[in-house]
Amino acid sequence: MIKILITGGAGYIGSSFLENISSKNYNVTVIDNLMFEQNDTNLKKISNFKFVKGDVRDKSLMKNLIKNNDFIIPLAGIVGAPLCDKMPKDAQEINSDSIKFICDNTSKDQAIIMPVSNSGYGVGDKNKYCDENSPLNPVSLYGKTKVEAESYIMDKGNSISFRLATIFGVSNYRMRTDLMVNNFVHIAFQNKKLKLYEPEFRRNFVHLSDVSSAFLYSIENFSNMKNNIYNLGLDDANMSKLGLCKKIKNHISKFDFEIVHGEKDPDQRDYFVSNEKLKTKGFEAKVQLDTGIKELIDYFERNKK
Repeated sequence: MIKILITGGAGYIGSSFLENISSKNYNVTVIDNLMFEQNDTNLKKISNFKFVKGDVRDKSLMKNLIKNNDFIIPLAGIVGAPLCDKMPKDAQEINSDSIKFICDNTSKDQAIIMPVSNSGYGVGDKNKYCDENSPLNPVSLYGKTKVEAESYIMDKGNSISFRLATIFGVSNYRMRTDLMVNNFVHIAFQNKKLKLYEPEFRRNFVHLSDVSSAFLYSIENFSNMKNNIYNLGLDDANMSKLGLCKKIKNHISKFDFEIVHGEKDPDQRDYFVSNEKLKTKGFEAKVQLDTGIKELIDYFERNKK
């Protein structure tokens, strides 16, 4: 039986992935410190995994957990530029240093599948899509820690790195409304008004379920995919912030967004991304933005205060 260790498994991505693999015949261990006050009792409604409350910076604990598993999927992290700027020490220790520790304490036969962020591209060429060979130029501490982490796992070998587009969609166990699509839909649903800075800035997006499906696919096809970096995003969701707002307005007609000129967005990322390499391995993100927006509206309707 395949043994899998997931760090940060009670988070936005991790809990979705646990749901996705709960029916599989895997021996799964999750470690999470529940720093976002997730309800682990609620999480345990998902079957077929062992939960350990702990911190990835606890080296003694991590050594014991690492040695017993075939796959390590490191999801623990201080996620997003604003939170990393607020917690720079934790960001460095969790996002980067803990990954180096994992790499230093795994054998050559143990596999690592890790999501990083395509934010490492920083500002892309206006006339080209960023692919896996494009230069990395992260513009935030978050992006820098993810670039460092990726370099550790690729140097270690027997690893896969997914450079994730900005995720959207509903998580039943650890919802996030700071992510761009989720955030804009939440604002459109709640307040109906949004100030939009630098509307021409570009992004790529991917649905949460496609991310967990890609993880499962990479476990099942590891030998064919290993020692590679893959962009993971939805081709149809390469769009500007303005394009995203227009799409949301198709679903929430009263949504009013005001373009603000002369002020900078704190997040200076601006790029479109090619996801062609991953397709050559047989996986393609499929859940459309419209589907995710409808799902989010339904979630916010059900959770109105």
